[in-house]
Amino acid sequence: MLDIKVLRDDPGAVRAGALKKRLPDRAAAVDRALQLDAELRALLPSLDALRSGQKQASKALGKLSPAEREQHLQQQKQVKAEVAVLEEREKQLRADLEAQLALVPNVPDPEVPEGKDDTENVEVRRWGEVRDFGFPVRPHDELAEAQGWLDQQRASDMSGSRNYFLFGDLALLHDAVLRFAIDLMVDRGFVPVDPPVLVRDKAMYGTGFFPGGEEQTYRCEKDGLNLIGTAEVPVTSLHGGEMLAEEDLPKRFVARSGCFRREAGTYGKDTRGLYRVHQFQKVEQVIVDVADRERSIRHHAHIVDNAEALLQAFELPYRVVAVCGGDLGVPQAMKYDIEAWMPSRKGYGETHSASRFYDYQARRLVLRYRPKDGGKPLFCHTLNNTVVASPRILIPLLEMHQQPDGTVRVPAALQPYLRGRSVIGKALA
Repeated sequence: MLDIKVLRDDPGAVRAGALKKRLPDRAAAVDRALQLDAELRALLPSLDALRSGQKQASKALGKLSPAEREQHLQQQKQVKAEVAVLEEREKQLRADLEAQLALVPNVPDPEVPEGKDDTENVEVRRWGEVRDFGFPVRPHDELAEAQGWLDQQRASDMSGSRNYFLFGDLALLHDAVLRFAIDLMVDRGFVPVDPPVLVRDKAMYGTGFFPGGEEQTYRCEKDGLNLIGTAEVPVTSLHGGEMLAEEDLPKRFVARSGCFRREAGTYGKDTRGLYRVHQFQKVEQVIVDVADRERSIRHHAHIVDNAEALLQAFELPYRVVAVCGGDLGVPQAMKYDIEAWMPSRKGYGETHSASRFYDYQARRLVLRYRPKDGGKPLFCHTLNNTVVASPRILIPLLEMHQQPDGTVRVPAALQPYLRGRSVIGKALA
């Protein structure tokens, strides 16, 4: 969440940020938060004065006569009741203020483009050439079904729509891309993590998914736990409530995990194939570092570069886009999406999202560090980005590297993970 001082100093900028994100209801939370803050600040001097009076009265008690003492005790009983009322009001105001601050979005950076949704994201750069096939291109799901690699019908009968079985070489390719991603990031200095996929509400709240993302989350009501939609949640929350040493920063983590999303609100959209599914595997990169804006911006460039390195190794043409305000989530200050070319979609499809948050998540997580110079503790900055998400990445891999006979060429970078094979599949009739 934002520091209340940010709202006090420039409420107009915070409101404008919420409106840029197309969140008018969240903009209203700015005014509600400021009203509660003003009431709380007005209450505290009265409460402090009463508490100070109680201390002085306690010191004076021993000097009073029995008659004066009785009267004095009656007065203090009344003061105690007044203090109790004000303390309860203070407690309620602080809770209400925190609830409103939780609704206030992070302020978008100035370079975030204006726009209403993902159709107005702004292209930053492209890499690679879109292939001229010279033969009819099979969509990934048709190709995979013909090879006996994919069964969505039996998965749907068993588990509902947007589920799948992967078999044979496609299951191996799915695992290969994930292992390659981990190796790439370990070589780049990231610490591998195998995180829990069930988390309490505290972790969902701390990373900014609650409130607001409940409809997309699979919840285990009996246990009060939530299935994660990304390893960002447990990994960013790892040191929540702790005081880190500046000498131990930055922390760079890479996590492979199962991920789960309800895809609420997408009825009838992307129902065929592997683009939008309920369960998937993801390798996520997370950085926790000091409160330095320019350093966060440099980290952001680096984590985007990591994802681009993977797509280049997979020989997949892609583009990087700056996400516009209307497509930017509540906690992000800036986000880049990376989109790989997918012939069956006749365009680019999102495969990666790279976000920077500054201290927005850290304040919710109470994730702080103590500076080397001995100054007061500061909230950390956090960032994250996809390294790879599968099975979505299988779409461009199958479609872009398919051959006229229905076999699929394996990029050189992935061949060691498939026992040296350069081609998978059988020739189709």
